[in-house]
Amino acid sequence: MVWERPERDHRRLGRWRFELRGDELADLRFDDGRVLRSIRAVVRDRDWDTAGLVVEGIESGPDAITLRVRSDGLGSSFRGTVRATAAGEQLTVAMDLVSADPFLTNRTGLVVLHPPGVAGAPLAVRHWDGTVRTTVFPEQISPHQPATGIAALEWRDGSYRIAVRFEGDTFEMEDQRNWSDASFKTYSRPLALPFPYQLAAGERVTQSVTVTATALPRTGRVRPTADEIRLTPEGPFPEVSTSAATAPDPGPAPAPGGALIVELDLAWPGWSAALRRAASSGRPLDVRLVLPDSGPAAALSAAVAALRPHRIARMTAFWASGPARHVCDAEATDMLRSALAAAGLRAPVTGGVRSHFTELNREQHRLATDLDGVVFALTPLFHCLGTEQAVESVAVQRLIARQAVRIAAGAPVFVGPITLRPHFNDVATTPPRRPSFADLREGYGPHLSAGTDPRQTALELAAWTVASAAALSVPGVAGLSYFEDWGPRGLRDGTGDDHPAARAVAALAALGGSTALTGDSPDGLVWALGGVDAVGATTVHVANLDHRARVVDVVVSDRRATITLDAYAWGTVATPTTRP
Repeated sequence: MVWERPERDHRRLGRWRFELRGDELADLRFDDGRVLRSIRAVVRDRDWDTAGLVVEGIESGPDAITLRVRSDGLGSSFRGTVRATAAGEQLTVAMDLVSADPFLTNRTGLVVLHPPGVAGAPLAVRHWDGTVRTTVFPEQISPHQPATGIAALEWRDGSYRIAVRFEGDTFEMEDQRNWSDASFKTYSRPLALPFPYQLAAGERVTQSVTVTATALPRTGRVRPTADEIRLTPEGPFPEVSTSAATAPDPGPAPAPGGALIVELDLAWPGWSAALRRAASSGRPLDVRLVLPDSGPAAALSAAVAALRPHRIARMTAFWASGPARHVCDAEATDMLRSALAAAGLRAPVTGGVRSHFTELNREQHRLATDLDGVVFALTPLFHCLGTEQAVESVAVQRLIARQAVRIAAGAPVFVGPITLRPHFNDVATTPPRRPSFADLREGYGPHLSAGTDPRQTALELAAWTVASAAALSVPGVAGLSYFEDWGPRGLRDGTGDDHPAARAVAALAALGGSTALTGDSPDGLVWALGGVDAVGATTVHVANLDHRARVVDVVVSDRRATITLDAYAWGTVATPTTRP
C-alpha cells in the first residue's frame, strides 16, 4: 500500500465541493470555505470493528451524486445507496441500506465530522422537542459527549453560519480528539441505549443529513505566510524507545535501546515466555500487567516474583474488566505496591490506562494521587484507516500531551505503546484471543488481536514518527514508545532488517539526555524537535507531512537554518548558524 493515494477524486455539486474517498464525502466545502471534515455512512459490528462499504457504481450529475454500495466483511450483508443532492446553500446526504441477513451492530448509520478548528465556537443544539440549548464546541478535550439528543446543530465557523439537520434517528456528539482524531463527531444511536442491537434480515436503515451554509462578512483573519518554527529549550528530552515484539518465534536478536514496554496478560499461562524474551534484550523493562478476573492478587504476586532477576524501569497493573476496565486505579496500584513490598523489590509504580487517552481523560478520578508516572497508549487509526487521518492526528497529539500532563499533576507522563492501529480492542464485547500454547510459537497479544498496517514499512512513516515525537514532546512528557522491536508491527522485520521508521526512532533516541528544543507547527504539517547536549551542540530533526515539498525555517534563539524537505520526508539540521 502506498502512503498516499496517487489520485484524488474531487467532486463538485452546485456550489459544494468535496473529495470522494470511497463512500465518504471528505473536506466538504461551500464556495471557498471548509464546512465539515466529512460525512460518511458506517457499519460497525458488536466489537466496534468497521465493515468496509464498497462503492460498486456511481451515478453523477451537476447537482447530485448517487453511490451504489455494499458492505464487506465482519458478517455484514448490506446493500443500498448513499446519495448527495445540492440545492443552493443546502446539501443533503441520504443513506438507504438494507441488510440481507441478521446482523448484530453497535452503529449503522451516518456520521458527521466537524473540523477541530471549531473548538471554542458557540453551538446551538436543537432537540426533538423543539427546545434549544446553547453551548460551545469544547476547547479542552471533553471526556464526555458535548451534546446529546440532537435533532439539529448551528454554529459559526469563520465566514459561514452552518446549520445541520438530522433525520432518521437521534444523534449525539463526541470529542474524537480523545482518540487523536482531528474532529468532533456527530453520530446516531445514543450510547446510553443498549448495544449491540439486532438488525433483522431485510431490515432497512435510512438516515439523512442536511447541511446549510450561509456566508457572513469575513473576519479578516490573516494566515501565516512563513513556514517558520521557533524552538525553545523546554526541559529534558524524553526517552524514546519501543515495545517488545509480540510476533511468533523465532525472531532476531533484541535490539539495544531504552526501556522496553512488555505487556503481560496474566490470564494466559504463557506470559512468562513473553517476559523471558523481552528480558533477553538486557534493556530495562516497562512492565504492564493485565490482571486476571480470577485471583488477581495471587497472579500479581507470581508475576512480581518472576521479575526479581530483571531490570525494571517501571510497573503498572491494569484491570481486565469491571468498572475500572483497562485502568490502573488506586486499588490496582495498592495491590502492586503490596506485592512488590512482599517480594522485597523496589520499582517505580505508574498508573493510568492500557488504552487511549480517552480513558485517561474519563477515568482520571480513579488514579492514585502519589504515582511515579502516568501512562496511556496512542493510535491515530482507531476510527478510520486513511492516511489523512494519521497525518491530521499529529496536531491533536500536541493537545493530548498537554492535557495528559495536567492530569498527571506533576508526575512524569509516558506515552506508549504508540502504534498505527490499536494494540488491542479496548471496546470489544467479546473476549480477546489468546494463544493456544504457553509459548511463543503463535505470538501473543497484538499479534493475535490487532491489525497489521501495510504502512508500517513505508518510507513516509519515518517522517510521521519524527512529527509525532515533536508534537508529543511537551514539558512533563518523560517517555515515548513507538511500535514494536520487530515483526509485522515492528521497527524491524523478522530477520532483523530495519524498516525506515527505525532510523527515525534511533535519531530521536540519540537525543536522550539533552535539553529538548520544542515549538509549535505553523500548520500541523511541518514539525521540528531538537536537543542541546552538554557542550551546547544543537541537533534538530524536521518533518514534512505535506503532500508537497516544503521549505522550513528553523529558529533557535538568534540562530536560523533553512531546510527543504520533499513530501513526507524528514531531515536534520545540526547547529543552525545565524543567517547573514
